Amino acid sequence: MIGRTLISSLPSRSGTALGRSYIAKSNQLAPALSSRIILDALHRNTYNLTVHSSTYQRWHSSERVITKETSQSVPKSVPSKSEQAIFRPTSERKYEFFQNVEITSDGVAIVRFDNPAKKVNTISFALQNEFEIFWNTEIHSNESVKAVVFASGKPNGFIAGADIFDIQSKENKEDIIPFIESATNFFHRLKSKGLPLVCAINGPALGGGLEWALWCDYRICSDSPKTKLGLPEVKLGLLPGLGGTQNLHKLVGLQKAMDMMLTGKDIRPDRAKKMGLVDLVVAPQSLERVAIDIAKGLADKKIKKSVGKSSNKSLMDKVVEGTPFGRNMMWKKIDEMVQKNTNGNYPAPFAIIDSVKYGLEHPEGDAKYKFERESFAKLAATKESEALIGIFDGMARMRSHEFGKLAHPINKVAVMGAGLMGAGIAQVTAEKGYEVLLKDRDMASVGRGESYISGNWAKKVKRKRMSKFQYNSNSSNLVPLTDDMESWKKHFAGADMVVEAVFEEINLKRKVIAQCEDVTPDHCIFATNTSAIPIADIAEGAKRPEQIIGMHYFSPVPQMPLLEIIPHGSTSDSTKAAAFEVGTKQGKTCIEVKDVPGFYVNRCLGPFLVEVSALVRDGVELETLDKAIRNFGMPVGPVTLADEVGIDVTSHVANFLSKADLGARMQGGDISLMENMIEKGWLGKKSGQGFYTYKGKEKTINSEVQAYVKAFVKEDLHLKEKEIQDRIMSRFVNEAAKCLEDEIISDPVVGDIGLVFGTGFAPFRGGPFRYLDSVGVDKYVGMMNGFAEKYGPQFEPCQLLKDYAAEGKKFHS
Repeated sequence: MIGRTLISSLPSRSGTALGRSYIAKSNQLAPALSSRIILDALHRNTYNLTVHSSTYQRWHSSERVITKETSQSVPKSVPSKSEQAIFRPTSERKYEFFQNVEITSDGVAIVRFDNPAKKVNTISFALQNEFEIFWNTEIHSNESVKAVVFASGKPNGFIAGADIFDIQSKENKEDIIPFIESATNFFHRLKSKGLPLVCAINGPALGGGLEWALWCDYRICSDSPKTKLGLPEVKLGLLPGLGGTQNLHKLVGLQKAMDMMLTGKDIRPDRAKKMGLVDLVVAPQSLERVAIDIAKGLADKKIKKSVGKSSNKSLMDKVVEGTPFGRNMMWKKIDEMVQKNTNGNYPAPFAIIDSVKYGLEHPEGDAKYKFERESFAKLAATKESEALIGIFDGMARMRSHEFGKLAHPINKVAVMGAGLMGAGIAQVTAEKGYEVLLKDRDMASVGRGESYISGNWAKKVKRKRMSKFQYNSNSSNLVPLTDDMESWKKHFAGADMVVEAVFEEINLKRKVIAQCEDVTPDHCIFATNTSAIPIADIAEGAKRPEQIIGMHYFSPVPQMPLLEIIPHGSTSDSTKAAAFEVGTKQGKTCIEVKDVPGFYVNRCLGPFLVEVSALVRDGVELETLDKAIRNFGMPVGPVTLADEVGIDVTSHVANFLSKADLGARMQGGDISLMENMIEKGWLGKKSGQGFYTYKGKEKTINSEVQAYVKAFVKEDLHLKEKEIQDRIMSRFVNEAAKCLEDEIISDPVVGDIGLVFGTGFAPFRGGPFRYLDSVGVDKYVGMMNGFAEKYGPQFEPCQLLKDYAAEGKKFHS
């Protein structure tokens, strides 16, 4: 399966949030391809704002451009001089991106990547420029050097990939080509000297980091849990541009190479060894020593250079990859699956296929590398890549906050409620090393939560995504408690944070707060997982209201990447800092949202839902509506969405927001469409009958539903797909802009991240604000004004959109 379909549905215990309602694509931007592409039919998955350069610089260290001794200085956009970290060579540290070379008595040169200004090593134009100087000075002219080991000076990382800022800094993406050409030529020069090149990998070797390793003669990696190898460029709308599309399949075979590049998946050490991506896996403590021994053995010709597994294929792989018939069938299957899973919206997977094919057809000389780097530059110029890189940058920005330090460290987290939401929160918290107290009314309730958690962990163990040791360690972090256990109070006396995931009823939530305040220490933070009730209302009457905050998770919690953090007027900065720290450690992308009905994600989905009923009333068939929104790029259509979430839940959310403060923006439809379905018992997929009828894996629309929907239609307007898309998506996008206008979100970056990761908003469009920039705000406002005249005030664009249209402004520069 190429990516996980992350189904966002409302929880059974905390839940009117519609934000938990969409299928979000996350972790991967490309379709999944099986390693047995020709034999297996595969499944599908996400995701990966442009950030202003000044904003970008706030969380990325600047890199010095080497000038004096460099044969060619590397032009790039850099921060102002006051922001620039100037590197000054010394005898102890000659180079900015490398430690001083170490040469053993046997003539093995150890080259350690290490930029002290960054937590991780990245490949940049400046590093490339400096490496040429390094190589020419320290190794090329040194006859005592018999072999080279590439390693890292970082304790837990090799090379995390290329510096994306280099790509962003080039307005004309064709200007990237000479840099890549220079790097490729230099690798050829390295190889021509005949020195054995060994790569010692500890920690991530991703993108350009793995491509560097692919140029080497031998690859060794550590068995550290932090070690992973991959080519994730597809997640940024790019392809591996440093030889990856040409060099990878020589080691692992075509099918496995295509699977890696088209999914961007991480490969762990044991799998890397099995598939031929690395030659040895050793303990981190032994890595450099073993690498040095291997390098010496290669130099002495006592060890042969690596050829990976490509020369030791199974009979099936030889037929599939080595015969014209088999290869044609393989490419046909790959093309079909990519088209099916991307709907043609992502150009990068197709470019990767073309680049590999071109190399196979032109195996000699530089032509295949030329084709690859030119394809890279073309992809870098696409709006899809710009959007995906923007999301990537936005994620990086969300990892930091401005709330200062915690008043007290968070070590023990109590979770109130062991339903779907509570159990999910407990799971992701225990996995990150926190001690977790999982409490519910009785053992049956807690037991269901424990079963859910242990079942998820067991699946990870089975799929080799978790070791048995980790399973046991995580399990030991979880302490089940019930109301009738007197000991629960003693346990809670040591809690640093309580997260409640009880029923969505304000008096119950206030009761839970009062209970917890009586037994928890004074520093304890209380987080509510409400999806609808204002946090200020929940905090009313609390002893420590400044320590109460909203943490709105999306379901299922272990898969969904977004967390809305909602402070109320009295929430302290240290409480906000605690929420961000815990959420980030849980693996969530956290956004701060104002305390208003629906918060951000659900608030945007409200008008969207109303417009669904309006379109049905105007004669759009259910399947046509679903198809139109999927074609726009959403992961699932709105009719299927309502069934997945539950017609009762969807109706409740629509009703709640209709009575909130959205005014005309929640008008124009008739949500009684779903209310009447509830009376009929048509609750969606969970009941086997909603808009669709569900039998096993099949879903159809039966005659009774067709008759019901037909009776709901007032007039069939025979709408074209484009108008269907524009009507429903403009309600969505306009509400996002209104949230920015009302300061519910702080800026467009937060807005884009929230809807991409909270609703699956078409990642290749970059989120609602980048989408507006792409279409043109003035054009979009004109379209909405036309709809307002035709259909009513629910389509009137918000004032912020009108202002941006009048001034010709963009949300992202």
